[in-house]
Amino acid sequence: MSWLRSVGCRMAARRKGGAGQGGGAGAGTAAGTGTCTGTGGGRLPEHLGPPPSGFALLPWLLMGMGAFSNLFQGRTPNPWVGGIGLFVFNSLYIHVVFRAFTKRARESRSTRGALIALGVVTCLLGGLYGGSWLLFFPLLGLAAGAIVRGPWLGRTGIGLSVLAGGVAWLRDGWGAVNVAYGTFLSTMVTAAILSLSDAVRELRAAREELAHQAVEKERLRFSRDLHDLLGHTLSVIVVKSEAARRLAHRDLDAALVQVSDIESVGRQALTEIREAVTGYREGSLATDLDRARSALLAAGIEPDVRQSGPPLSAQAEALLGWVVREAVTNAVRHSGARRCAITVDGGSERVRVRVSDDGGGVREVAPEGVPGAVSAGGSPAVLPGIGGTGLKGLTERLAAAGGSLEAGPGVRGGFVVTAELPGVVAA
Repeated sequence: MSWLRSVGCRMAARRKGGAGQGGGAGAGTAAGTGTCTGTGGGRLPEHLGPPPSGFALLPWLLMGMGAFSNLFQGRTPNPWVGGIGLFVFNSLYIHVVFRAFTKRARESRSTRGALIALGVVTCLLGGLYGGSWLLFFPLLGLAAGAIVRGPWLGRTGIGLSVLAGGVAWLRDGWGAVNVAYGTFLSTMVTAAILSLSDAVRELRAAREELAHQAVEKERLRFSRDLHDLLGHTLSVIVVKSEAARRLAHRDLDAALVQVSDIESVGRQALTEIREAVTGYREGSLATDLDRARSALLAAGIEPDVRQSGPPLSAQAEALLGWVVREAVTNAVRHSGARRCAITVDGGSERVRVRVSDDGGGVREVAPEGVPGAVSAGGSPAVLPGIGGTGLKGLTERLAAAGGSLEAGPGVRGGFVVTAELPGVVAA
């Protein structure tokens, strides 16, 4: 996925850079580093690293070395009871802290039961021996902080502190204050650090997912742009090539005009593809209407192009230009029409483009079993957003801009494509 992320980052950087120097700098940075930058400008991590585990909490068992030393040197009465208690405490502690880093295991009843058992053993050892054995209470708080999260954390920390202070008061007098404070501190700090670690990992995973979604979105946009660009352009080239072939034998000058148009369309297509790849393309509706008129004439279809209303914004012109391209391409390739009318009506509230022909309909076949499919020989019945890739892509584009697209058979036959957008005029 590294190459896919790199491609998506380059495209996103180019689109955000804008036209001119900003776009070049953004593209160069993305291409040079191979990473994306988030909202705050930081780089996305290549990997999240190994998750934390109970090994991070094992070194704290060294706090019990004093009790172990006393037991080993014979300073502890009833050494067998102390040895068994020390073994049970360490076993329960290790069991609890290793289950603390998996949410399901952490919240299970067996883990909570082991934590309660750890508390009972700690109270027994601290109450029986006192002294260095009271340091097991901060270890109990550390294990509790690793397990308990949410609203119960504060109450758990205070409860353990009171318990530790009470047991230590019976054995050590005023030294109980230090034991209680250490227990509370170890509980809260451990919980805070582990909660923060979980939150950081979740945020990093979310950023990775957002980067992946951005790449997928960019791939979808790019594929739709290429389909609309190449589908229309290649259709025009094919139609004009056929016209040049027909005219070559009887009217060489007219054939050369068609060949010249083919060259012009090809050069324009190269420019538009470069702009689409870079993400800078801003459509010109007037240019699309002129090219549509030329394509219709070359296919032997009489064009009727009318445009009214104020100048439109660049985004509106680009979207409506896509509609004209797709509708005219379908009319040239599939309709068999003799006449095609293109009407652009602009207003303060809505802008509408209507492309209608008197042919046999567009043969864009929807997936089998989908309502509204167009039969190859019968009358078309394409619904908005249903049909070929072109109409579906246009429906998505217009819907994202607050517009709509309707395509289907006309009342008097033929095929009609109608697109509407909010009436945003050029500034």
